[in-house]
Amino acid sequence: HTVPAALWKNARGKDQLWFEDALGSSHPVILYLHGNAGTRGGDHRVELYKVLSSLGYHVVTFDYRGWGDSIGSPSERGMTYDALHVFDWIKARSGDNPVYIWGHSLGTGVATNLVRRLCERETPPDALILESPFTNIREEARSHPFSIYRYFPGFDWFFLDPITTSGIKFANDENVKYISCSLLILHAEDDPVVPFHLGKKLYNIAATSRSFRDYKVQFVPFHTDLGYRHKYIYRSPELPRILREFLGKSEQEHHH
Repeated sequence: HTVPAALWKNARGKDQLWFEDALGSSHPVILYLHGNAGTRGGDHRVELYKVLSSLGYHVVTFDYRGWGDSIGSPSERGMTYDALHVFDWIKARSGDNPVYIWGHSLGTGVATNLVRRLCERETPPDALILESPFTNIREEARSHPFSIYRYFPGFDWFFLDPITTSGIKFANDENVKYISCSLLILHAEDDPVVPFHLGKKLYNIAATSRSFRDYKVQFVPFHTDLGYRHKYIYRSPELPRILREFLGKSEQEHHH
């Protein structure tokens, strides 16, 4: 849990209860769902938390079962359940503050699974942000840059091995048809891990989906020349403005 920059001084040396109470202070909260490699403490993730913190957001993040210091073994269902549990934990402490969900890379699959369930039970988040998303895991596997393996039998599961090979879908393209909240997609054109065209394709599916007809759906590309690739969008000097404009609207609606 990273508190907004305004609370940093106060947070020094405080215990877990203080941090839990702080979620009720009048700042929005972002639940961050990370990608496949490493842990919640990965460098590019910490850099993003700092940016979000400086903009006045709480960031709550965790490692799915089987990642980092979390016990258990990974499965799509288990990761989605973990995210749901943490979302409910936040909501129980965050009062009236907006809660946003931010997924990156593989975490976009967890995020849309989660938000689809939240919408089905009529407790949607205040917005969903997908950074470098794919359409579904099979399309992602096929266009993954390990192209030398692309023609091997069973390639679809080749790079997914660490996650387990049974029945993984992470069907962002299906899930967006059942999601009703504001959606922001961020993608760098030079992303070597999740090709830009998959993020764009997902946006086109969402933008024409009836479930979003009352909500804002926005796609923000980052030009190849910027060099943000798969995980450096946090470096964009435009990001604060993009988030303020996108989330600011839902925050005003929240408070009126």
